[in-house]
Amino acid sequence: MKNKIDEKKEKAFLIGVTFKNNISYENDLKELERLSETAGLEVVGQDGQYIREINPATLLGTGKLEEIKSEISTCDANVAIVDYEISGSQANNISELLGVKVIDRMALILDIFAQRATSNEGMLQVELAQLKYSLPRLNAIQGTSGRFGSAGVGMRGPGESKLEMDRRAIKLKIQKLEKEIEKIKGQRQLKRQKRNLSGKKKVAIVGYTNSGKSTLLNTISKAGIYADDKLFATLETTSRNVWLGDDKQIILTDTVGFINKLPHMLVDAFASTLEETLDADLILHIVDLSNPDYKRQVETVNKTLMDIGAGEIPTIVAYNKSDKLHEVITLGENEIVISAKTGQNI
Repeated sequence: MKNKIDEKKEKAFLIGVTFKNNISYENDLKELERLSETAGLEVVGQDGQYIREINPATLLGTGKLEEIKSEISTCDANVAIVDYEISGSQANNISELLGVKVIDRMALILDIFAQRATSNEGMLQVELAQLKYSLPRLNAIQGTSGRFGSAGVGMRGPGESKLEMDRRAIKLKIQKLEKEIEKIKGQRQLKRQKRNLSGKKKVAIVGYTNSGKSTLLNTISKAGIYADDKLFATLETTSRNVWLGDDKQIILTDTVGFINKLPHMLVDAFASTLEETLDADLILHIVDLSNPDYKRQVETVNKTLMDIGAGEIPTIVAYNKSDKLHEVITLGENEIVISAKTGQNI
């Protein structure tokens, strides 16, 4: 992988899309901006459009894209990121109109995962997701890399060299990766079975990305794992024994953060992390109270938990980061306001 420090920052222009006239795309672009910065990009501009019907060729109308082309030229951006999943042909057509490399939200998140995965399993999962993403877009990706170079956002990570393969070779590689990951999943299942034999209750920390899950695990267990104020700061599952007093122990597990519009292939790719949640006796749902959009983030996490079959597991909701914002909220049953950073109510 290339040295990120040596790479010149790419300048990104963000393109928002909304299908409801009364709902703005601007909140979604705030999150896309944070994702872009997490990927190492400099965001230099943004625009968007409410659309009634998707243009099959270019998603947005060509008139709007001409406006965006002018804005991109003014702010000297060299990559455009669309906050919607687009096909390979759409990416190619939009790229031709705008004159810059074009990727979508899913490619951006895959790029972040490619940069952050450190374990063998994590890297295999990311490579698998990248190949599944690139397969139906292969011609478009190869065409884009020819015009704008093969480096940079959307082209990084363990799957980078695989883009030169033909479709048959990619399909064979996908099959091989799936078998390797199945072996690792089997090993993980054995570890979980051993933990079950210990008789200790299992608690899974879940929450929107950057809600403070890793910080809370460190505070409660003194785990010393990496935690930072970034989206997807950690991608690996970490479990620790925690003493509760009265000679009682629990196994506390930190999981990968959820996000709005999480690409389905990443949900599939990190199923092993989600399995840790399904195996839990209790879910600790961490909410970033300082985020103005925290209510929608709660809805996103709850929907994801329902989708994976974890909606009925008993849950404690911990409204975190109270040290950043002293908002008075009405607490329901099994809800608490905390600060993992300062130790309030831990």
